[in-house]
Amino acid sequence: MVLDKEESVSVVPLQSREKPRGCAGCNRKIRDRFMLQALDRFWHEDCLKCACCDCRLGRVGSTLYTRANLILCRRDYLRLFGVTGNCAACSKLIPAFEMVMRARDNVYHLDCFACQLCRQRFCVGDKFFLKNNMILCQLDYEGGHLNGGSDRQPQ
Repeated sequence: MVLDKEESVSVVPLQSREKPRGCAGCNRKIRDRFMLQALDRFWHEDCLKCACCDCRLGRVGSTLYTRANLILCRRDYLRLFGVTGNCAACSKLIPAFEMVMRARDNVYHLDCFACQLCRQRFCVGDKFFLKNNMILCQLDYEGGHLNGGSDRQPQ
């Protein structure tokens, strides 16, 4: 038995000669021009909602999650069932739904993912280095600031 399932949502046009299908959410006939298909069933656009926050899950290409007969958006699925951890830089809890940065086995808040000597934040494409489990910018790594080559101390 599968407890967790990730499913995509697709929009299906209702053919003019096609007999209206029943909605899995409200059990009424779907007479709209388009209907949603998810979990091998059909839905009105307004009926496919997250069981926690009631947000509509019918965006094209969106994903929904199911567990314990609940249909959930990604955020609520991760909030309820996701694995949390601690940031390698600040040691504070990282909520399961929060975006993170990873370096080897370390996980960081986005705001904490910076050089641990000069506090320079990294942009997409910037090089960073992991030395003695510390994130370093290229300048601090190449300058050997962890080997006594500077008066800088980790903050």
